[in-house]
Amino acid sequence: MSGWATVAIVAIVVWGIVQISRARHRAERGIVRDERGNESLAAQPDPAAQREIEDLRERIKVLERIATDGNSLDARETRAIAEEIESLRQQQD
Repeated sequence: MSGWATVAIVAIVVWGIVQISRARHRAERGIVRDERGNESLAAQPDPAAQREIEDLRERIKVLERIATDGNSLDARETRAIAEEIESLRQQQD
């Protein structure tokens, strides 16, 4: 391989490493690039808002557990009614 080809390959590899490093640095700092190549700082979430979102997620988990829990009062009543209907059906037969 000639000397110029080696220099060209090394230059391309170094350019690639620099581009990867710049992309990582931008991502760490929250810099985003749009479709035209313009760079801007991404909006940073408010810590208080983040805490509120986490609290709301926990509340939703609790509500989902209550709604789907088989041991809730409604679930027991529904099960008791279903058992009573089934026993009445068996008495008729």
